[in-house]
Amino acid sequence: MSCLKNRLPNQSDRIFLTDGGLETDMIFNKGFELPAFASHTLLASATGRRALRAYFVSHLELAAEVGAGFILDTATWRAQREFADALKTSPGALREANEQAAAFAARLRSDYDNAASPVLVNGVVGPCGDGYAPDRIPTREEAEAYHGEQIRWLADAGVDFVSAITFTNTPEAVGFVRAAQGVDVPAVVSFTVETDGRLPSGQALDEAIDQVDAETGAAPVYFMINCAHPTHILPALDGGDWQQRLYGVRCNASKLSHAELDACAELDCGNPVELAEDYLRLLDVLPHANVFGGCCGSDLRHIQAIASQLMKRVPSVPA
Repeated sequence: MSCLKNRLPNQSDRIFLTDGGLETDMIFNKGFELPAFASHTLLASATGRRALRAYFVSHLELAAEVGAGFILDTATWRAQREFADALKTSPGALREANEQAAAFAARLRSDYDNAASPVLVNGVVGPCGDGYAPDRIPTREEAEAYHGEQIRWLADAGVDFVSAITFTNTPEAVGFVRAAQGVDVPAVVSFTVETDGRLPSGQALDEAIDQVDAETGAAPVYFMINCAHPTHILPALDGGDWQQRLYGVRCNASKLSHAELDACAELDCGNPVELAEDYLRLLDVLPHANVFGGCCGSDLRHIQAIASQLMKRVPSVPA
């Protein structure tokens, strides 16, 4: 259990950092092959585990240096049944992978968690399809049954909360939240948006958040946006009351659209300093937000720049 005793970011006044784009960093910068973008496969070898530990330790040390909390993700975005065939594995092996990822994160937390820089373990759940394009939108019932399996694995492994990362549509998000409710684990929903600020399904962001809240009794502890550049997110922020439910962003380093990124043979890392300045623009319209990290194309350089800017604007306080 964390020093926060399960106190989540929306219950705290301090800034929480996350890591950057784990999968893109490992593939393009570290030279690893990740089939189906499955970072949990790194846990299968000593070399992979060392790389994963070094990656997270660098981010944990940054959080400690600036006095921020840290959201420590499990490497489980693709550790789910739909990708068993692509990964040439079995559901039983996937369950073990989720357990191993949670245990790996718990060990790291025990090394770095303290009152000045608390660490929370976040059980990561990815969409059941393409994170960039909703090629198949499940029903709420299908999503609840499907995601419920991985959520149970992660909850049993002792994560502090679970997060739906890079979700593209509301039925799947509703099913995810209901599944989390079923095992009494706190849930966060992080949608992705296109360059116009709308979900890949075409729905407006405010409508998506309101709909998930309406259909789940406002069960998500908070919402986030990830896998989009700040300039893609800003058009969706109209100052409405719904924005009070948004507590964090994990942005891509690149300004390219999802379709353009899919077609890229090389990684677009953008400009870390410019990205950090764009985060301040987001903070101007989301002054209560306190969870900040990176997504595709970002690495430690980007998180360092973001942290430097944010901590000048909103010094972290123990609360």
